[in-house]
Amino acid sequence: MITLHTVDLSGNGMKVRLMLSMLGLDYDTKKPDMMKGEHKSPAFLKLNPLGQVPVLVDGALTLRDSQAILVYLARKYGGDKWLPADPAQMGEVMQWLFFAGNEIYQGPNRLRLANLLKLKVDVDLARKITEGALKVMEARLAQHDWLALDRLTIADLACYPYAALAYQGDFDLAPYKAVRAWIARIEALPGYVGMPGLPKAA
Repeated sequence: MITLHTVDLSGNGMKVRLMLSMLGLDYDTKKPDMMKGEHKSPAFLKLNPLGQVPVLVDGALTLRDSQAILVYLARKYGGDKWLPADPAQMGEVMQWLFFAGNEIYQGPNRLRLANLLKLKVDVDLARKITEGALKVMEARLAQHDWLALDRLTIADLACYPYAALAYQGDFDLAPYKAVRAWIARIEALPGYVGMPGLPKAA
């Protein structure tokens, strides 16, 4: 049985929940009480020494980092549909995974943390990164329906949550017509699951 350790407000956790749902996999969810510091407890640090969610446990395997978890689930349970074995196509998908873990995380995610959770963030820098990231996505999505390979892949699931939640960081997505259309396409997919701040499943 697969177990996912995450919390409702985690966009990174949502990426994994999206993948599990779209693959039709059964799993259990455990939610550490982060207000009580359970994610920093010795028991949780055995799962992830960084003290962060999400963490996926699948049998004897324990994985941290949402991008790594997406790669694992795609290759084990989804095959070439979600992450091709072809080197060139894999590279196209992977470049967006790193984009999700860098530009998206340092931009829209950081703005959201500053505005929603009042964490100390360099807001000007995060906004500049967000603007740059959304321009890159807009340019791609103005010509293609999906971020990689002209079909849905884990690239889209990796970038979706924090891009769609950018408004929670007081960032206006109105000028990014192609990005907003892509968000709508993802939210209309069979197996879509929501989270606080995003639509519930249809």
